[in-house]
Amino acid sequence: MRILVIEDEISISKMLEYDLKQMNYEVDVAFDGLKGYQMAKELDYDVIILDLMLPGMNGIEVCKKLRKHGCESHILMLTAMDDELQKVEGLDVGADDYVTKPFSPRELTARIKAVSRRKKSSEDKHKLVYQTLELDSRSYEVFVDQEKIDLTLKEFELLEYLIVNKGRALSREQLLSKLWGYSYDGDTRVVDVHIFKLREKVPFLQEMIKTVRGIGYKLL
Repeated sequence: MRILVIEDEISISKMLEYDLKQMNYEVDVAFDGLKGYQMAKELDYDVIILDLMLPGMNGIEVCKKLRKHGCESHILMLTAMDDELQKVEGLDVGADDYVTKPFSPRELTARIKAVSRRKKSSEDKHKLVYQTLELDSRSYEVFVDQEKIDLTLKEFELLEYLIVNKGRALSREQLLSKLWGYSYDGDTRVVDVHIFKLREKVPFLQEMIKTVRGIGYKLL
């Protein structure tokens, strides 16, 4: 796991860097808000430990700008005092959790592990796995044996629906209604064409997507 520490107090940042590296985390350090913001934009960090009071750009502004930029790292805010308003403001702009100074390495480690578990759980919700195939509904990517397969949007949606309904016979009309909408009045053969394309692009699906005579298709 890669962690960015944005903390201007040298003693604290060095202590954090040492403790986190002892736990086999990759650690980068920034000593002001602007530098930390630039590093977080350019590199993909799992966790950002962000001090509230920083030169250049304070922690609230860094957090706000990172979330606006689309940063999905888990952000732990460090506050120097037990100020409820500061904590609420930090959470409102996108921080995932906060730690009040002074804190013990054990507490910080527990918080990092907690946000990491939440991240993994969140990521898992976006993924479907079928045999050697992995489908990510957030990035619209499909991998077979870790090799990316290029699918059109409708091919992706069809494959996703087949996996979610694995073992069920799905009629062409049902697939049309779900994926093309109730107002679709085109030829039902559009489903057959997309099934053909899926089988062509993902060869092992030729055996796994079965034609159910008189009905439609079923993923085994």
